[in-house]
Amino acid sequence: MNSVVKNILGVVAGIVVGSIVNMGIIMISGSIIPPPEGGDITTMEGLKATMHLFEPKNFIFPFLAHALGTLVGAFVATKIAATRKMLMALIVGLFFLIGGTVNIAMLGGPMWFTVLDILVAYMPMAFVGYLLGKK
Repeated sequence: MNSVVKNILGVVAGIVVGSIVNMGIIMISGSIIPPPEGGDITTMEGLKATMHLFEPKNFIFPFLAHALGTLVGAFVATKIAATRKMLMALIVGLFFLIGGTVNIAMLGGPMWFTVLDILVAYMPMAFVGYLLGKK
């Protein structure tokens, strides 16, 4: 198979698998750490209106979802890519960083979480995924 095709396939597979991991963690988070009382977190509007009720513990699973989704996605991209494996992993990380930044812009949230999420959950985790996935 052509190396360009393998690289593209690696990035796409990394994004898909990373997104599945991300959503899986988000879906189970409410059963482990319940959302604040009186808030509707089933819609973006409800989540935005409820954000001020969130305690630090309510941000654990969103952070884990972002970090582990990116890590697994970069790992998959590294394993599948034929060449420039680190670049493919970092492209996956960039994709998740852009998505996370858009999400933060839409939802808001405390500054400490915004800084932690943007600085730690995406590009560093993409690099760790690359390190774990390289031969």
